Amino acid sequence: MQKLHFLKSLQLAGVIAVIRHDTKVGAIKASEAVIAGGMKGIELTFTVPDADQAIRELRNKYQDNPEIIIGAGTVLEAFTARLAILAGAQFIVSPTFDLDTAEVCNLYQIPYLPGCMTISEARIALKAGVDIIKLFPGNLYGPAIIKAFKAPIPHLNMMPTGGVDVENMADWFEAGAVAVGVGGNLLASAKTNNFAEVTKMASIYMAKYQQIKGE
Repeated sequence: MQKLHFLKSLQLAGVIAVIRHDTKVGAIKASEAVIAGGMKGIELTFTVPDADQAIRELRNKYQDNPEIIIGAGTVLEAFTARLAILAGAQFIVSPTFDLDTAEVCNLYQIPYLPGCMTISEARIALKAGVDIIKLFPGNLYGPAIIKAFKAPIPHLNMMPTGGVDVENMADWFEAGAVAVGVGGNLLASAKTNNFAEVTKMASIYMAKYQQIKGE
């Protein structure tokens, strides 16, 4: 039931912020800024120094808010996946599919979202128990690829990441995305520690998402 709960939370969050920063403190502040702007989904990448500690601190801070879901990104192998899960990560995202990582996530009943670029890769991931495929990098394809993938595999759930922005987000959801991952211009101001601007951008994304969903 835990895994189903987290999957539902990801879908309800809709827009997942992909957090990258040069420092742990900066990554935490960027995450807090995004949440202040109305976003509910955080993917804190393991390119961040001490990423597991950052995840643990965020999980502790938002433990009383069930709408907030915090996961780990750029997880390259099973050891890092387990480290992230023990720190409190509620989902695991990888740039590629890794069977050992899938097995660890299944063991702990944590959603695993591996990056896939082909139908063959997606099929292998589905056989390993993956529920949501991360379409990465999305900017190499465009929204039409989701319909192309879902034609032979209609039950495929996809979350495009890379190249998703406010202007094209509606196209991705219309094509059938269950959620989208965003970084780029959302977090550009975090590089200069202008977290107020990050909050502003997050609110723009969420206003657009609510418009898309008719809320």
